[in-house]
Amino acid sequence: MITKITVAKGDGIGPEIMDATLEIILAAGSKIEIEEIEVGEKVYLAGNTSGIAKESWDIIRRNKVFLKAPITTPQGGGYKSLNVTTRKFLGLYSNVRPCMSLHPFIKTKHPIMDIVIVRENEEDLYAGIEHQQTDEVIQCLKLISRPGCEKIVRYAFEYAKQYGRKKVTCFSKDNIMKQTDGLFHSVFDEIAKEYPEIENEHWIVDIGAAKLADTPEEFDVIVMPNLYGDILSDVAAQITGSVGLAGSANIGEECAMFEAIHGSAPPIACQNIANPSGLLQGAVMMLNHIGETAVAEKVQNAWLKTLEDGMHTNDIFKEGNSKQKVGTKEFAQAVIANLGNKPSTLKAVSYANGSALNLPKYKRKPAAKKELVGVDLFVHWTGTSPDELASLVNKIELDHSKLSMITNRGIKVYPDGFPETFCTDHWRYRIKPTDGNDISKTDIIQLLSNAEANNMDIIKTENLYAFDGKPAFSLGQGQ
Repeated sequence: MITKITVAKGDGIGPEIMDATLEIILAAGSKIEIEEIEVGEKVYLAGNTSGIAKESWDIIRRNKVFLKAPITTPQGGGYKSLNVTTRKFLGLYSNVRPCMSLHPFIKTKHPIMDIVIVRENEEDLYAGIEHQQTDEVIQCLKLISRPGCEKIVRYAFEYAKQYGRKKVTCFSKDNIMKQTDGLFHSVFDEIAKEYPEIENEHWIVDIGAAKLADTPEEFDVIVMPNLYGDILSDVAAQITGSVGLAGSANIGEECAMFEAIHGSAPPIACQNIANPSGLLQGAVMMLNHIGETAVAEKVQNAWLKTLEDGMHTNDIFKEGNSKQKVGTKEFAQAVIANLGNKPSTLKAVSYANGSALNLPKYKRKPAAKKELVGVDLFVHWTGTSPDELASLVNKIELDHSKLSMITNRGIKVYPDGFPETFCTDHWRYRIKPTDGNDISKTDIIQLLSNAEANNMDIIKTENLYAFDGKPAFSLGQGQ
């Protein structure tokens, strides 16, 4: 059965490593039909700020499998990341990055490292919602959703189950971000109970990252929100020996994209020295995804044998460790010559269970009882005394509301603030109803009207809610 895939050769070293990758997988017997599109720098510079034309989107959506080489995003503002756009438009919620050391053939301080990082791919700070609110403060919104958490955590456990992995670890920072990262951690704990045969654990991301860099062999599958996963998957790839050897899969319910994790490296383009291994690793994951597990296995074992033979491109060549420095084309030919062979020192792979995961679609939970219990008003104010600001706030209060606290960059400065606390021009005051009273959206509108009448520059409001009686907002730091 022939599978039609979309291919983009990209920029910089992209065309060279894509040609090498396709040559290898076709020589291994892959039954793919290629439909090529143009993305990246040329499209950007032609006036398309997304780096991809509408007709190319149509082709990707029709074929549902996208193998993409690195692209160059032009310098300057206004150009959107094609990777981020593709992941979000196509619902590619799961980013999967295997990171395995290839000791002793590729130099590493961690010879028995073999982990897979599963990163949420659509939300978190990568929503890219930023606003400058005062002269001194800019905001970036961190958005974490229950569907996003459930889908990525379940994917991590299903991946571990299918590939015979023994443990799934969650990284978060829920000791500080108790609502957003707290949701990620709590969903992890919920779903882990459905997989009693797989060990589970949670680490605060900072100490978890330190442990990953020091003793990565203690981890197996790690699942985490977008930003942490972006950073730590590159760290993990590098400490295996080279970022240039790592591939990436971006998986959604309908479509999937496969790529190398490195960039387009324009300085070494068109010199036949680039290493195609990262994109080849992405292609191996693609072959598993489309059900060509036998071809994926053949390619991966040939690649391992080539590295074992010491046939290395310039980026990984080391005197005394490597046997021959080869170019991009020559490396591809060496892999092709090894098709059907297996490594003798490195562990040969078997992809008997390597087909695409079939996960259930997310089912929305019954709605909770939602109550409005207060409001945070953010104000641009150039004064320095929290007590003075409190006196201004008192002028806008309603008969049945009261000032609960004032914070500056999250730290409580009123009541009982410290004079040592440095304050910017970005303040938040929290209004809550007095005992026995409620607050409504009409009341919030009246508060804003009162603030305007008293020349207070309100830059933002956030409603405070309780869900099923449980407050669903953070306290001020120091409360």
